[in-house]
Amino acid sequence: MSATTPSPEQDPAEETPFDPLDFPQKLRDAQRRAAELYAEIRAAQERLPWSREPHEGWPEVTDHGREREGREPSPGWPAADAAAYDKLWEELREVTAYVQTHGWWKSCRDNGVQGADLVAARQALKTAKGAVPLTREDVEQTA
Repeated sequence: MSATTPSPEQDPAEETPFDPLDFPQKLRDAQRRAAELYAEIRAAQERLPWSREPHEGWPEVTDHGREREGREPSPGWPAADAAAYDKLWEELREVTAYVQTHGWWKSCRDNGVQGADLVAARQALKTAKGAVPLTREDVEQTA
């Protein structure tokens, strides 16, 4: 055997098997941004009045054993808060469209990842390293 002949372990034609969970960095970054945006939207919903438009609310009602919780009047949202909220939703729609239509999913299908396995890969992205805004390890490192 000559020194230039590759051994079977060094076969250049041999490829690493396709891993549907080896997400590209840009895809993980986009998923992380989507999670951050969702958290910002939830925080705004907690902070802002229950009704976007001014509303007089309604009293609590108990009728024939059924109860309906009442609502206090709402002053509505300030225009700046409504615009910021709408901007968050627009960005979330753009980022989630990017995640859903990323070429990685075509690569998965082209490599035989289909059906439940493709769904599992899409679900795994939501908790993949770098795709989650904050993990337990992040908390432990900063503590």
